[in-house]
Order: sequence, then structure tokens, then C-alpha cells
Amino acid sequence: MSSSPSKPTLPRLGFSVGDLAGIGPEVIYKTLRDERLLQQCTPVVYGTATALFDDFPIEQGSEPLTFRQLRGAADIAPGRLNAVTCWEEDFHLTPGQPSPASGQAARESLLAASRDLKAGLLDAIVTAPISKENTQADDFRFPGHTEFLASYFGAADSLMFLVDENLPLRVATATGHIPLKNVSARLTADLLRTKIRMLLKSLQNDFGILKPKIAVLGMNPHAGENGLIGREDNDVIAPVIRQFEHDGHLVFGPYPADGYFGTGQFRQFDATLSIYHDQGLIPFKLMAFEQGVNFTAGLPVVRTSPDHGTAYSLAGKFAADASSFRAAVYLACDVVRARQLSAADPRKS
Repeated sequence: MSSSPSKPTLPRLGFSVGDLAGIGPEVIYKTLRDERLLQQCTPVVYGTATALFDDFPIEQGSEPLTFRQLRGAADIAPGRLNAVTCWEEDFHLTPGQPSPASGQAARESLLAASRDLKAGLLDAIVTAPISKENTQADDFRFPGHTEFLASYFGAADSLMFLVDENLPLRVATATGHIPLKNVSARLTADLLRTKIRMLLKSLQNDFGILKPKIAVLGMNPHAGENGLIGREDNDVIAPVIRQFEHDGHLVFGPYPADGYFGTGQFRQFDATLSIYHDQGLIPFKLMAFEQGVNFTAGLPVVRTSPDHGTAYSLAGKFAADASSFRAAVYLACDVVRARQLSAADPRKS
């Protein structure tokens, strides 16, 4: 008599709490209030749960959240809300006012979750927003989560990838967090080839799209007008695209960014590669701010985050929208499962 197949293990997701003076703890709290979450994953909050959530209001007739407070992730309990203690100090914080203490807590939470992810005790992490300025320290000199995680996990490169699976809309950036004046010098054929390969691989392994179709935007207005408004589109971007087409990939462009988004042309593609940060993120956030997710492609681990920042002006008012953080949690679950299926696919062995 054959045994029945074992039930799949729910993904273990670590939540780093972000800057405590911002809305990170609030959007985590609101996400955890939905009991359906425990049917999709085992959440682990990195921070002292009582200090984080005790002051938040509870709906009439509802019970407060209860956590299994742990010293280490090795004791995670499936089907429960878990919290790993990251600090012993009693932080005195004022909502909306970042401080050295709130920056320290953000670092300690992120580092603890990253250590457990590297040790295989977690399947993914979901990072609440940090202040890039307030998080800096002698042992943390990174412009953001993406750069820290790429360094920590030994990735040669990474790709900032904004995702809204409802539209669907997926936008990646080639040059990331750099000043606009440096984009042209940074944009080389080698860099562009690397980012396109990473995007193709992520769409296949993380989103289950066997033959992805991607669009590459031009760098200059009107994609350079055939060299009249800058040479980067003709001399760097177009030749790289032609080579990918020659090799049998569905890579097209360069497209003028304004018309591409304005006419809804993005709907014809599985993903879009923008050349610089605001070129891709402004249209993405206009269309998908409440549901958008920031996914770091190219890492050996799974990391997602909401597509908004610390929102200090909303902190303490209990008015923050948790939709983006909630979407980040569910996308992390989906990517973990997609990678498991991809690893088991004999066509990729």
C-alpha cells in the first residue's frame, strides 16, 4: 500500500521591522491581523513583539496578537506567530522622529533575519522600510537593502525589480541607486547584458515564465531620436538587444519611456527594464503604489519588501495602508514555491 504524499511545508518568512519611528511595525501588525496568513506561511518577526505591537489599537471584540517569543529561529513553530528577540534595550521612540536608536534597531533586525536566512532557518525575508540615512553605521555602509543583501549573500550583482501581479506590471532598473548624472557612464554593454540575463532568469525561475518577453527602455528622450538626442540608445542599448534577439530571446527595444507607459504598451511584455531608477519607478508607483512589491532578483535567497518608504508623517496615526507589505508577503511565498518547482524541473537539470 503506497503512502499518501506529504503535505508541503509552509514557507518560513522572516520579517525585519525597519525603522521603528516609521510605519514598518504598523504594516507588519496589520498584515499579521489576517489569520489567513498562517495558511500560506510561517511568519517570524525579528524584534521584541511586545515592544513593537502593544500600543496598537485592537478592534472591538478582537483578541491581541500572541507571539511565540524566541531566542533563535531554530525553534520556529509552524502555524503560530513567531518573534525572535533582537535586542534587550527598552527603546524610547517618538513616532515620526528617526533616531540613532531606531536606526540601530533596524540594522539589528535586518542582520538577525539575514543570518537566519543564510543558515537555512528561513525560506525568505520580507523587509519593512528603512531610512537609508538613519541606518548608516560603521558596520553598515550601504545605500539600501538591495546593496546590503547582495554583499551579505555574495551575489556578484542584483536587480531591483518592482512587481504588481494584479496588473500585471513588472519593472526592473539597470542602474539602481546612483545619481542621475552618473547613469551614462555606468551604462555599458556588459552591464546591460548582465541585467537582461538576470531579468530573463528571474522571470523563468521566480515567476514560472518559460519564454519571457521583455522590453528595454531607451535612456534619452524619444530613445535618442536616432542619435540626435544622445548616442547611448544607438551605440550601447540597441546592439545589446539585437544580440539577445539573435540568440533567440524575446528582448525588444529600446522604447521611448513616455509613450511606452502612456499607451499601455507595457501590457504586451512580461517585464520592462528601465535604464535608471526614476524612469521605471515613477510610472510603476503611479499605477501600483498600494499593491506594488520590491523584489530583489539575482540573489541566491528570496527577499521582498513593500514599494513605499518609512512614511514618518504617518507614523503613530495608525493610518498606514498595509496592502503593499501584505502583497510582499504573498509574493515571497509564491517565489519560494516557484524556485522549488524550478529546481525540481528536469528540463533545467
